[in-house]
Amino acid sequence: MHTIIQSFNKLKNYCEKEDFRGWDPYDGLNSRVFRFFQMHRFRILRLAWIQLFKRSHINFRKITLVDKGYNPKGLGLFLTAYCNIYKTNKDPEALKMIHLLAKKILGVKSTGYSGSCWGYNFDWQSRLEYMPKYTPTIVATSFVACSLLDAYDCTGEKQYYEAAESSCKFILNDLNRTNRNNGFIFSYSPLDNMRVYNASLLGSKLLARVYSYNKDLTLYEAAKSSVIACVSTQRDNGSWLFGEDPIQNWVDSFHTGYKLESISEYMKYTNDRSFEENVKLGFDYYMKNFFLSDGTPKYYDNKTYPIDIHCPAQLFTTLFRLGVFKDNKQIADKVMGWMINNMQDKKSSYFYYQINPGRVSRIPYMRWGQAWVMYGMSFYFLSLSENNK
Repeated sequence: MHTIIQSFNKLKNYCEKEDFRGWDPYDGLNSRVFRFFQMHRFRILRLAWIQLFKRSHINFRKITLVDKGYNPKGLGLFLTAYCNIYKTNKDPEALKMIHLLAKKILGVKSTGYSGSCWGYNFDWQSRLEYMPKYTPTIVATSFVACSLLDAYDCTGEKQYYEAAESSCKFILNDLNRTNRNNGFIFSYSPLDNMRVYNASLLGSKLLARVYSYNKDLTLYEAAKSSVIACVSTQRDNGSWLFGEDPIQNWVDSFHTGYKLESISEYMKYTNDRSFEENVKLGFDYYMKNFFLSDGTPKYYDNKTYPIDIHCPAQLFTTLFRLGVFKDNKQIADKVMGWMINNMQDKKSSYFYYQINPGRVSRIPYMRWGQAWVMYGMSFYFLSLSENNK
């Protein structure tokens, strides 16, 4: 336990020293060199440039003039982490950080939409779409708004709740919907009609949580419709594909964790227990297919590599949200030990991005790596605290 606390404190100190600013796997289009040569005008060049930055274990960001920045979702993850610290030990320094991060988050909202919403601090080109920086997404907005609700629970500061409640208007009014199986799937952003199951479920989670405060049945009904549609896509073995498009037909670890915790949180906040068997079946698949007996975290259900820092970090959140940490503490401890021993830099204390056979990406991504590990580890400590009450 001492090793885990020491690891967490070293990471926390690193992030505070960096003022929570950093690079991201997908921030290549922020390169001033790329824009100087007008390469951002061409879709194929945008896609290739992003993939080069994401896949390379060499960090080209300094030489191509990509500045470190604040990522709104990363700030939300840090905010929840500090809220969990405060819930665990009532540390007054954690309370100060809660207010500091919440105010940063309120200062980077995307504008021009029905309610509070957040996107990423970089342009993003995928195979399916292009999103300019700060285009709000259901994923970023859900994580950030839930972190503001965490801050509200800790502080009673009404503006944090009001911003989170306002986010529901963005989800209900600005996102597109695809009807499926007596329900519907929320789009990823206002610019698309993507059917990404974990994303829609994260929206359900936020709507259900705000419903638990204000009892607005509109939120409950929309949340349930999204859960119904996404749960209907669960396969007989308990797994889900990432999304509905043919190029989204993989099954991975951390997005499976998102789905499980979102459905579980929906049931918790609405008292609708209709989907317990789906969560039970999905969790059984998750535990059997994404973690080896020695604690090695797998990325996909059918292969281990790349080992991505998201995969071990998400486990602790999933176990906490589903209320099954105590029953799975042995594997949680193994995964935690593996993550610290193999993915934390011995000198600088940040966590690596990915491990591949014969190659390690040691780039210190702030949102993807450091924020996510702090977030996950804080749920490990919160689980221990609640189990010891």
